[in-house]
Amino acid sequence: MVKDRIEMPTLSPSIRSKSFSEVALGYTYEMALDEASRCLECKHMPCVSGCPVNINIPDFIKHVKAGDIDGAYAVISKSSSLPAVCGRVCPQETQCEAKCVRGIKSKPVAIGRLERFVADNHSGTKTETEAPNGHKVAVVGSGPAGLACAGDLVKKGYSVTVFEALHKEGGVLVYGIPEFRLPKAIVKKEVDGLKALGVEFVTNAVVGKSLTIDELFEMGYEAIFIGSGAGLPNFMNIPGESLKGVYSANEFLTRNNLMGAYKQDSPTPVLAAKHVAVVGGGNVAMDSARTALRLGAEKVHIVYRRSMEELPARREEVEHAIEEGIEFNLLQNPTEILGYYNPDDKRDPKNNFVTGLRLIKMELGEPDEKGRRRPMPIADSEFVLPVDCVIMAIGTSPNPLITSTTKGLETDRRGCIITKTEGGLTTKEGVYAGGDAVTGAATVILAMGAGKNAAAEIDEYLKSKN
Repeated sequence: MVKDRIEMPTLSPSIRSKSFSEVALGYTYEMALDEASRCLECKHMPCVSGCPVNINIPDFIKHVKAGDIDGAYAVISKSSSLPAVCGRVCPQETQCEAKCVRGIKSKPVAIGRLERFVADNHSGTKTETEAPNGHKVAVVGSGPAGLACAGDLVKKGYSVTVFEALHKEGGVLVYGIPEFRLPKAIVKKEVDGLKALGVEFVTNAVVGKSLTIDELFEMGYEAIFIGSGAGLPNFMNIPGESLKGVYSANEFLTRNNLMGAYKQDSPTPVLAAKHVAVVGGGNVAMDSARTALRLGAEKVHIVYRRSMEELPARREEVEHAIEEGIEFNLLQNPTEILGYYNPDDKRDPKNNFVTGLRLIKMELGEPDEKGRRRPMPIADSEFVLPVDCVIMAIGTSPNPLITSTTKGLETDRRGCIITKTEGGLTTKEGVYAGGDAVTGAATVILAMGAGKNAAAEIDEYLKSKN
């Protein structure tokens, strides 16, 4: 008889919708061993081909089966610098678990949940590093791409310095992903692990402003990896986007996750909105909507121009949002943001604040260039959704600061850095790039894979050069 997949316990919706505590509670020891026993230990290891950082999944699960959690962690840490992070936020269902043979006739093995269990419960297994080789590498950005690159390089004996523009390490892991999905203590623990291996971090260092790529070379760094992410928010360019109460998801999440806007005494608070519309259908939209709910909103809407089947967000995040009471306005698209203005009293404190979102109903037509059915507006179907806050979560682009201040570093029409090799070699010698700065907004694990590939290529480059 095939065992059923062990579901992970979660906080009840009534509790978590009012709290920033982590929603998923993780496996117990018994649950982890029971779930690990479902692994078939396939010799050809199809699950590994679905992992962007190539973790030896059957091997680490084999250790879990035997109750050897430290051994499992040793296997994972050979390939991943951030297992506690990946176990929480990776879309395993479309990657490693999608390749799981067990999933052909039943549900796949919960690989991500087992990785999280191992990362949370190992006893401090020491990661082996090679002897220092005397060579210096700079990493720009301490997000997943930068951390993965730095972790692999320091293990190979390089002296690695990570330059972070913000005052805390972690990049999008700390400013973009809410506490209820990824506790900041988890990110700090992973960063501290890299510090223990010898990675140096310099915060408040805006490369392109405080110092340039060329100045890093002058400081003695022999190669540079750019993992600066995609932090420039996109907007729809519709009327009313300049009204008070309109946020980019980037600003909204950063002010809450990094700057503590949810606290009573916050010096940088966000609007105490009661009716919120979040435009978009990805993970960032789910994070924004669920954050707004926890900040006290009475009603939160996800506005998405396609149907539920086309939502790009992880199924788990969508299900959690529905359980928490988020409403989904599907097949609808904004055409205007409405606001209040009293011309007789320009000092009226309500002036220029959002009062509603004009929406038009959509229907799905023929597939577009990506194979998704194109949303088409339905004539004479506009209506107004009363809201006092609108959050735009429709994607981000790379910030042009680094590329505009670095001669010889070419970009494409979207502003993404052009790379010529799998390891991220740019059009400037000795400079590599990866993650969202190259691809545009993507997932944590894909960024980590890019960082790993870059570390391997930087290693080969410096070995051949020296």
